[in-house]
Amino acid sequence: MTTIDTLDAIATRYSCRAYQDKPVPVEILTKIAEAGLRAPSAKNRQPWRLIVVTDKAVMAEIERVGLETIRANDEEEFARVQARGGTLMYQAPAVIIIAAQKLVSPYPVGEDVGIVAAHLALAATALGVDSCIAARPRIGFMGQFGQALSDKYLPEGFEFGLSVLLGYASAPAGEKHEPDFAKLSFLD
Repeated sequence: MTTIDTLDAIATRYSCRAYQDKPVPVEILTKIAEAGLRAPSAKNRQPWRLIVVTDKAVMAEIERVGLETIRANDEEEFARVQARGGTLMYQAPAVIIIAAQKLVSPYPVGEDVGIVAAHLALAATALGVDSCIAARPRIGFMGQFGQALSDKYLPEGFEFGLSVLLGYASAPAGEKHEPDFAKLSFLD
């Protein structure tokens, strides 16, 4: 297993939306998850739990419920999803769900969850695994059927925060994201 430099991982990481049917080895998933567990958080509360899912039936259930929820609530969005392949997880062989603790606190949990997602995605890139930070699987945990999925798959007191899809790309990355240096300022 080879790794790449952090700045190279940042420069080459992209959102993969087409995956091979090839599992990511458990030892690599564990290293990626460990990177997420090392993320900083406000007051070091670590208000998250990471759930590594490789079971295709579980991912299919989350996706099915999510698609049903979209169809029941937003026909236009459902048509858009269908036009893009009809999937919320792009057939990724693995997903790490970042469950966020339901807290009443002056410190927003969303930022902490976002930092975890970035750690996971960059670690994946460094380890040669493609990724996509995805909020859409959250839809499976919403609506009339969402509570049942939350009760089944998320720890008590937690809700779906974000997810990171993981696998090996089945198509080239496409256009490289170039930084817009016009959005950079220095105050000196």
